[in-house]
Amino acid sequence: MSIHVQKSFVASSGESVLGEKGKLFLVGTPIGNLEDMTFRAVRTLQEADIIAAEDTRQTRKLLTHFNISPAKLVSYHEHNKAASGPELIRLIIEGKNLALVSDAGLPAISDPGSDLVKLALEANISVIPVPGANAALSALIVSGLPTERFMFLGFLPRDSKERGQLLKSLEDEMGTLLMYESPHRVIKTLEALLDVWGNRRIVLARELTKRYEELTRGSIQDCLDWLLEHPPLGEYCLVIEGAGSEEVKERQAAWWQTLSLEDHVRHYEEQEDLTRKEAMKKTALDRGVSKRDIYNQLL
Repeated sequence: MSIHVQKSFVASSGESVLGEKGKLFLVGTPIGNLEDMTFRAVRTLQEADIIAAEDTRQTRKLLTHFNISPAKLVSYHEHNKAASGPELIRLIIEGKNLALVSDAGLPAISDPGSDLVKLALEANISVIPVPGANAALSALIVSGLPTERFMFLGFLPRDSKERGQLLKSLEDEMGTLLMYESPHRVIKTLEALLDVWGNRRIVLARELTKRYEELTRGSIQDCLDWLLEHPPLGEYCLVIEGAGSEEVKERQAAWWQTLSLEDHVRHYEEQEDLTRKEAMKKTALDRGVSKRDIYNQLL
């Protein structure tokens, strides 16, 4: 195993030494309210040699507002990343400092920026975060749901079968769950959540930080009824209550109780493709005993 430690001097995005590689700056931008733009983000965009944007029209408005020249703006998005990504990396290797932004919020979260980060790291380029607003975390902290443990799911699969399989795999997740959804699919998504996870508490957040910010709190069924009376508008961030510990214990205890010890271990070997040792360890966790007890009983 090899390890790489990145130590970057990040005082200024405009400083580069002749012959050295440039840096990739991931710049957080406002999710609605322009006052959430940080001083550091403005300076980074001002000093960067190139600004790569998911939607250049949207970013041009931002640059104009902060009196930043749009001349260094280039396009980088899902449909051109295969060609644009390597070219941007080449420019950084030549010594250019590149600032990457998304349409709103932090780049590289549920957008093609993550692919550019991978390319940069493969080329041994320093990747520098310039923090800013994030819709999912903003929704989480005002949701009233637990924040000690949470999982971000991005956008769920559009295919109903794939969506159902993913939700089923997460039904025992006890942390708060965060996801994004479009206004065209949010009702179908809530119906799927209700079907697989039951009627948990949920918060629907839209227009965060904007003038007409809206947070709808209640059960999944309550929020479904609300959306049927108030047609969805804009992109939503969903914050969903995790599974209760007692609920998880009951569900996990039920499936293996009729199995013999040998069948229990074999289930993990065959269904999850685990080694004998790993299967015995999971069986021991299910039954609340030590792995040695399982081993001794199967001798």
